[in-house]
Amino acid sequence: MSVSGEGPIAPSAWAIEKFGKHAGALATAVPMQLASAHAKAHAAHLAVGLKKRSPYGVALAGLVREHLAQTARELEESVRDVRGYEYAVINDHAFFPFRYADRPSPLDRARLPSNASPTRRRLFRAHGPQPPEGLFDLDDDLATDEYLGLHEAFEELGAATKLVCVFFTADAENGVHAIHWGEARLEPDRTFTWQHNEQFPVARVPLE
Repeated sequence: MSVSGEGPIAPSAWAIEKFGKHAGALATAVPMQLASAHAKAHAAHLAVGLKKRSPYGVALAGLVREHLAQTARELEESVRDVRGYEYAVINDHAFFPFRYADRPSPLDRARLPSNASPTRRRLFRAHGPQPPEGLFDLDDDLATDEYLGLHEAFEELGAATKLVCVFFTADAENGVHAIHWGEARLEPDRTFTWQHNEQFPVARVPLE
């Protein structure tokens, strides 16, 4: 496996603040784990033998979560089950991986799909950065149970756990194009406002 540049990736001040002693290991592991997940998803895509891209996308989503969970275990950190999906939780930060496009695309184009599950939306509403006080508040007669439920922290994660986003673009033929991580707030129109983001170099693994 190779990474653009030589040797381990030096962690940023933000990463050190969030992950402490694990910052350096994570900065190196995240792009490598995404590359490994792509290689396996590509193999699964070929094995299915369909021209449609759906086998690749479904396999990739699950493999990325599994690989990040593997990293958490290797660092002797937590892996939490949320509605049947494993999420790596390192130093009280839960990793949320999301392929926001299947072609190279600027990060500011990222948008949560309209059919995104309530679990995804709740992860952002309850564990992600919050809007400025008073912004997007609903009147009492509009504060439905569904809306209020989206702001309840998952017991599996704990109320103090914060969300760290790992956003990337990838396709079956070309692999991972770009990787970003940081803290993003989900807006009502399903776009994201980033409080902090950093871009990783892209790692490569030989395809089977």
